[in-house]
Amino acid sequence: MTGPGWHEDAVVYSLDVKTFNDSDGDGWGDFQGVIEKLDYIDELGVDCLWIRPFYPSPLRDNGYDVADYYAVDDRLGSLDDFRELCDRAHDRGIRILTDLVFNHTSIDHEWFQRAREDPESEYHDYYLWTSHVDEAYQTINIFPDREDGVWAYDDVAEKHYFHQFYWHQPDLNVANPRVRDELHDILRFWLRQGADGFRIDAAHPMVLRKGHHGTTVDEPMELFTEMRRVVRAEQDDAILLAEADDEPEHLGEYFGGGEAFDLLFNFVLNSHLVYGVGIEDTWPLYRANEVLPDISGVGQWATFLRNHDEWNLLKLPYETLDHGREYFEQGDSWIFGRGHRLRLADLYDADHDRIAMAHSLLLSLPGTPVLLSGDEIGMGADLSLPERESVRTPMQWDASPNGGFSTAAPQDCYNPVIDDGRFSYEYINVADQRDDPASLLSRVKRLVAAHQEHPEINHGDYTIVDSGHKDVFVHRIDHADGVLLCAHNFAHEYRESVVGLDYPGGAVDPVVGTAGYHVEDGGVTFQLDPCEYVWLDAR
Repeated sequence: MTGPGWHEDAVVYSLDVKTFNDSDGDGWGDFQGVIEKLDYIDELGVDCLWIRPFYPSPLRDNGYDVADYYAVDDRLGSLDDFRELCDRAHDRGIRILTDLVFNHTSIDHEWFQRAREDPESEYHDYYLWTSHVDEAYQTINIFPDREDGVWAYDDVAEKHYFHQFYWHQPDLNVANPRVRDELHDILRFWLRQGADGFRIDAAHPMVLRKGHHGTTVDEPMELFTEMRRVVRAEQDDAILLAEADDEPEHLGEYFGGGEAFDLLFNFVLNSHLVYGVGIEDTWPLYRANEVLPDISGVGQWATFLRNHDEWNLLKLPYETLDHGREYFEQGDSWIFGRGHRLRLADLYDADHDRIAMAHSLLLSLPGTPVLLSGDEIGMGADLSLPERESVRTPMQWDASPNGGFSTAAPQDCYNPVIDDGRFSYEYINVADQRDDPASLLSRVKRLVAAHQEHPEINHGDYTIVDSGHKDVFVHRIDHADGVLLCAHNFAHEYRESVVGLDYPGGAVDPVVGTAGYHVEDGGVTFQLDPCEYVWLDAR
């Protein structure tokens, strides 16, 4: 996994330093804590870490409100610790992606403080202001049930500033060349510290209409082609991953014809796959396949089951949204009018067989899979925490106090560890699953290994195969040496499915999964117990 293109065959693991592992007992995870757990990450089989924001921040939005782009929050460690993590990870063949938030800063950032204090300062134009808010461009805030709009008054500047996110996150004026130069310097800086690329947060809002007149950058995608040129000039195998939850017909634009983003999170597949597996019906996967653009030759999807935000259902058909809300709703899980602040295990009622099957589907489909830390052991959400913090509880390592995350008093932890109910660390933890071949963790490890052993998943031709059942999904990947054929039973009942199999060789071997099958007369009969799956290698 060296040289340009390494991301095409990678498996990414997403973690938050604050909640992963605390090495010094202060209740906050830290970089030394991540370093301590590199053996675990290596055993999982992933070869890339996406590390969520670790910069100095007032933490009003989990670190996505950055106060200084050039430092590490001292509660999490130091720049030397970050460099050490990169070196240790690289020694194991593991790449590092960091999160960069370029749509906005915190109001605590020096740029904003200088901007508000002096309207003649160059920093004033780093942001978007109006003295006549009644005449200014208006649009819906990204958090519509938390914010009244996109303008907030600053009593020092005596003006309103534009913010698409929370009031404390003023949008940067990315049309300003000085701002773009600043962003490019930040990219260079972190590559020089050891990063291998970046997840660019909120890429879609960056190119939306902004400011008093509601204008956009003249050539919006040039923002990202510039970034690509900067990172490739600095490091020829550095990559850019976009968080751009745009409409399907516009998603292809973010690749810039192969000159902008290398990877783009596939929110369309995410909502459809997780919904389909949950309701035991494959039609959402057929629909996702129909509405997604063809991006062959220009980039690749980053695929995922859950992330650290709410599970967003807006890419499902409008008439499905209410059903998705009601079917999966638990307490006050519905948020922002678009999704559930639940983890995968909550959505699937703690059914490890269904969770494993969903991971099998994810890892057998084209794309670069991104796994959320804790999902591999079936961690749940804590709805007593505010907003999206419910899915950001500390990693559960063992059954000792605080789940082995920290030796601090529970009240001193950044977020409390889940300590009651079926998702308590006493019942859900790494130690209990690590050596159990039937555990969810062991199954996920085998699936990651299977994905790594079959690069044709991303380099062959993907086709959906008619299974004869609405709740059985079969697909095949045709490649130069044969066919990879995968079957997944979404149902909670036994299913038998017969599909054709034409391939050049004479051997059909199981890759992963326990479902029964037999091959005869140019076809395969799958014998699938509830939530069973199997991959077959025919060559």
